[in-house]
Amino acid sequence: MTDPFSAPFVAMFEALRMAPTFARGRRDARAGHVRSLMISSSLVTAQVRGPEDSHAFRARIAVRAFGAVEWSRVEADLAAQARYVADLLAGRMPPDIDAVFRGAGLTLLPLSLDEVAMDCTCERWPMPCVHLAATCYALAASFETDPFGVFAWRGRGRDELLTRLSDLRGTSVHVADAAPVPDQPAGAALGDLADFWGPGTPAAPHPSPPALRPDLLLDQLDPPPLAYGGVPLAEILKPAYRALPPGPSG
Repeated sequence: MTDPFSAPFVAMFEALRMAPTFARGRRDARAGHVRSLMISSSLVTAQVRGPEDSHAFRARIAVRAFGAVEWSRVEADLAAQARYVADLLAGRMPPDIDAVFRGAGLTLLPLSLDEVAMDCTCERWPMPCVHLAATCYALAASFETDPFGVFAWRGRGRDELLTRLSDLRGTSVHVADAAPVPDQPAGAALGDLADFWGPGTPAAPHPSPPALRPDLLLDQLDPPPLAYGGVPLAEILKPAYRALPPGPSG
C-alpha cells in the first residue's frame, strides 16, 4: 500500500509494536474508511469510521512546517537540476528527493516519533489508536498519487513551490495546470514546456496583502489536543509557526 518513498514513514509507526492496532488500521484504510483526508501546512486531518464504530472520529497528525530559510535552501538545490523540476512538473516524486533535503539538514517525511504530534476524538489509549493508524496508511498512499501533499505538509503548497522553482531558473511557466492532481480544479492551459528550460520572462510578483500572525490558526483548535507524550499540540506547533514570516490574509 506504500511505495519506497513513504515506507520509512509507515515503518516509524509500525515500530511501536502495536501490531493488532496497525493491522486493523491497514484494513480500514484499504476498505476506504478514511474519509476527507486533508493536508495543510503542519497538519493532516481525516475523518475515520471503522466497521466497529457507530460514528466517524477525527484523527490529526502534525509535524513542523519548514521555515522560509530552510525552504530557500531546498528550492535552490531543486532548481539547480532540471531533472528535479521536470519530475515535479510531471507530478512525479524525484526518486532521490531525500538527498536534497538531507543536504539542507532536513528530512521530507518525519522519521522519528519525536517529530510527530497526534490526537483523535475517540480518546482511546494507548495512542496511536486504530483511527490514527488508518490515517497513517491512507496518508502514505496519498503521497503515491499526489507527491505535492508531503510538500504541503511541510509548508510549501504545489503552486507556490513550482512558481518559486520557475523564478529561480529564470524562466516562466504556467503552473496552474502542471500535473493536475485529484480533486483540484484545473486552471489555464499549460504553456509550451520547452519554454521552461530556455530563456523567458520571470513571473510577475503578486501584490502582498496584509499579513496575519503565523500562529493564528492554532488558536482555533478545539479543544487543545494532546501530542504524543501528553504535551498540548498547539504549544508544540506555536514556536514553529511564529518562526515563519507572516503569511497573506485569506
